[in-house]
Amino acid sequence: MDRFDLVKESFERREVPAEVPAGKTSEYYGELVFDRKKMCKYLDADSLQALLACIEGGEPLDRKTADGVARGMKEWAMEHGVTHVTHWFQPLTEGTAEKHDSLIDYDGKGGVIETFDGKMLAQQEPDASSFPSGGIRATFEARGYTAWDPTSPVFILDDTLCIPTVFISYTGEALDYKTPLKKALKAVSDAAVPICKYFDPGVSKVYSYLGWEQEYFLVDEALYAARTDLMITGRTLFGHNSSKNQQLDDHYFGAIPTRVAAFMRDLEIAGHRLGIPIKTRHNEVAPNQFELAPIYGETNLANDQNQIVMNLMGRIARKHGFVVLLHEKPFDGVNGSGKHNNWSLGTDKGAQLLAPGKDAKGNLQFVTFFVNVLAAVQKHNALLKASIASATNAHRLGANEAPPAIVSAFLGRTMTDVLHKLLEVPSDTPIEIAGKKGKSVGLVEIPEIFVDNTDRNRTSPFAFTGNRFEFRAVGSCANCAGAMTTLNAAVAEQLIAFKADVEKEIAKGKKVNVAIMDTLKPIIKSVLGTVCFDGNGYSEEWKKEAIKRGLDVETNVPKMFAEFTKPAAIEMFTKTGVYTEKELEARNEVKWETYTKKVQIESRVMVRMALNHIIPAALEYKAKLLKEVSLAKEIYGNLDSCTTELRILEDINKYVDDVREKATAMKEARKAANAIEDEYKRALAYHEIAESLFALRRPIDKLEEVVDNKMWPLPKYREMLFIS
Repeated sequence: MDRFDLVKESFERREVPAEVPAGKTSEYYGELVFDRKKMCKYLDADSLQALLACIEGGEPLDRKTADGVARGMKEWAMEHGVTHVTHWFQPLTEGTAEKHDSLIDYDGKGGVIETFDGKMLAQQEPDASSFPSGGIRATFEARGYTAWDPTSPVFILDDTLCIPTVFISYTGEALDYKTPLKKALKAVSDAAVPICKYFDPGVSKVYSYLGWEQEYFLVDEALYAARTDLMITGRTLFGHNSSKNQQLDDHYFGAIPTRVAAFMRDLEIAGHRLGIPIKTRHNEVAPNQFELAPIYGETNLANDQNQIVMNLMGRIARKHGFVVLLHEKPFDGVNGSGKHNNWSLGTDKGAQLLAPGKDAKGNLQFVTFFVNVLAAVQKHNALLKASIASATNAHRLGANEAPPAIVSAFLGRTMTDVLHKLLEVPSDTPIEIAGKKGKSVGLVEIPEIFVDNTDRNRTSPFAFTGNRFEFRAVGSCANCAGAMTTLNAAVAEQLIAFKADVEKEIAKGKKVNVAIMDTLKPIIKSVLGTVCFDGNGYSEEWKKEAIKRGLDVETNVPKMFAEFTKPAAIEMFTKTGVYTEKELEARNEVKWETYTKKVQIESRVMVRMALNHIIPAALEYKAKLLKEVSLAKEIYGNLDSCTTELRILEDINKYVDDVREKATAMKEARKAANAIEDEYKRALAYHEIAESLFALRRPIDKLEEVVDNKMWPLPKYREMLFIS
């Protein structure tokens, strides 16, 4: 089947209607999650009380309680036809992992019975040496453990009971994303609570909230199967731009294609049944690009739900004849896909720490946390960039509305003016909301309609949007936990230092509000002159200015990763208890190795496709042209009538030679890089190879314009980027 048959098949594909369950969404929402409603129904009183104390207060669970919880879960699961159980965890592979065990065991009478106890619930032992560990686990040191995370509810997928867990080594080091994330969430709570008590002594816990926005592309399954590069690397390694792509801005928020809407509906139903509050869906800017987003949630749970959704997307898309592309840049020349992480903090008393309060005290609390977040971003801007860096996200940053590889914070005119005014007035000046109290001399005013009084800056990696910060640089295929762990840990460190400085001011006899403002003012002055930037992040002037301000402008991904093992990062992570130095070193080894392997795979695929697909197609067309030229000379006795053919032949020869030369050079570069033993140095060598991919792509894309359309072996952008 040639590509034209594949294109025809994709356009003639039968519509698959979306599932339409009986009843309202609220009637089936969360039916496959062991949530609090199920706990109350299926657990005995003692088990329920102990489990809630664990979830809400961090109390440990004993074996008796685990057995009681397991009994209730088993009863609920069996009612839904569950036959297997798995510990569902997030290793350093950037995906999820699961090993399914049947619920059956011998009954002692020659048959079997279904069993599920506290031991199966609480702990399992996967092979730790088979997952990336950065040297923490060797092949002959296989033992590792998964342990139940009670704060993230158990759920059912198909016939399997899925238990969210952490994943640690035999020697106790974290081998996953969840463990350090939970530590970072505890750290930011522990650091924020003492500051909250200045404003409300009743606060006992601070929560980190996450609202992710998942962007993705859809491509027809048949066309996907014909593109080896898409299948193996998740992106098109070459392909000339379509004459029409996103330049008319007609896809963004446009009418959702029928087939896509059916897919979205099925995805939402599956998510809602799993208690995932998917709320928003729409066309994104690029053709075939879409977005979904849930209602905000607690960060650990929201991150788990994002991982579940990414898995669901792949499964459900196939039902509708699509393949989901989560690569940050699957198509050159159009928008890439991000996963904006909307982040905020809130107390157990209902206060939103990044939103203005109801009075001067509440507004001072807001400014306190607002400024300290900026200070954390200022100090660790390079580390935050490293937390979202990857071989795939490198193609997206700084292009087509994606933020640049310089971490700055966008505040908007309102908050910038507020901060400047705070530097000018006495430290005991009340901060009020205009409209709620009469204007008077000496007030620092924040407009009452606050959420909408900040503009949006699509070139800012870290933008304040009214009551939260939007970390826009996170990639679409990333695990949010990487960025959220670093951000929460950095804020925790800053809050600890801020609290110590405030206490010094209070010891001098100052009132609490004055001590807070006196401590904030030098921080405000510092962040305004460094990390705060509301302009065009794409401009060359900003790059020069960022260097002057001391911000990191590195674009080499392996060098970005090195930030994790620099003294400031080690001190921050160890002080907050998030990572040990050994864990940081191991994770960097994993990051460098993963980077190397991804670029290595792309390079291999590109060279082989260039030699096995592109050059043969070009030479086949060349042979056809030579026959025409030969026939013309035979008939007319000269080549005057073949000037076009000769020019095309000249172009083909030039481009084919260029492709062969660059492909050969890339193979040799790989051999040299593979001989390097040090992971960091090898990754640096592969960064150079990654840069050379673009050079090899150019003559291939030129050949696509020249070679007969019928002879081109691969689906083109114009055929893949538009869904009927």
